[in-house]
Amino acid sequence: MITWEYKTMEFETKGFIGGILDISTFNETLNNCGREGWELVSCFDTNQSNGASRKVIAVFKRQKQM
Repeated sequence: MITWEYKTMEFETKGFIGGILDISTFNETLNNCGREGWELVSCFDTNQSNGASRKVIAVFKRQKQM
């Protein structure tokens, strides 16, 4: 049976009402995780009451080594 391990990462957004993501840092982090065997399975933003994005959450998985 395959067993998975999971990892989450938070990326802060910038700007007065949020929503501005440093895309080069984001891409670099995703590529580094990929080189370590992590697969991105979900990515979503968190919203404040006014709808502004404050964080982007990335969820990864990889096969657990026994």
